Amino acid sequence: MTAPEITVATPADRGRVVSSLVEAFTKDPILRYFFPSEATYPQYAAAFFGHFFDKQVHQKTIWTIERGASVAIWEPPRAGNDESGGDLADCLPAEVMTRVRAFRGALHAAMPTAPSWYLGVLGTNPDYAGRRWGHAVMRAGLRGAAAAGLPAILETSNPENVEVYRRAGWEVTDTFVEPLPTWVMRYSTH
Repeated sequence: MTAPEITVATPADRGRVVSSLVEAFTKDPILRYFFPSEATYPQYAAAFFGHFFDKQVHQKTIWTIERGASVAIWEPPRAGNDESGGDLADCLPAEVMTRVRAFRGALHAAMPTAPSWYLGVLGTNPDYAGRRWGHAVMRAGLRGAAAAGLPAILETSNPENVEVYRRAGWEVTDTFVEPLPTWVMRYSTH
């Protein structure tokens, strides 16, 4: 079997990336905490993932396979407080932003303060699941972290993902339970 081609996302990939991520996270605990309503999940999740895509696409730290069937959105350390891509509060209603802010507050308290590469989103459209494409796009970002001499960080609220990440070399460094159980994980690139 030939290895899939990994590409850096461009603005033209936005639609497919967002659509794949909306499908991939339909049952994810964090996304369902943010967007519990079946009726509004597709709209709000698309706005959420679109925001993160727009924030990172020009940094060239979104890796994809099949132009968005599998996606890793990475955030390298930034100089200053660069918030390119607009404000998430412009895309989502106040009650959703209350939940997003509660989660972000707990996550911020559990994250290391030293510079690191952050794997903010990793997902594969369910139509392409089981091909290990998620691991492939994740490794592209890990190479970026290694080139910078920095560790990588992620969080997951899906207990099934903890073991998947451990097998890929990640280790749990912290946990929190409010507003929902979450594991913070680190990957040492040296």
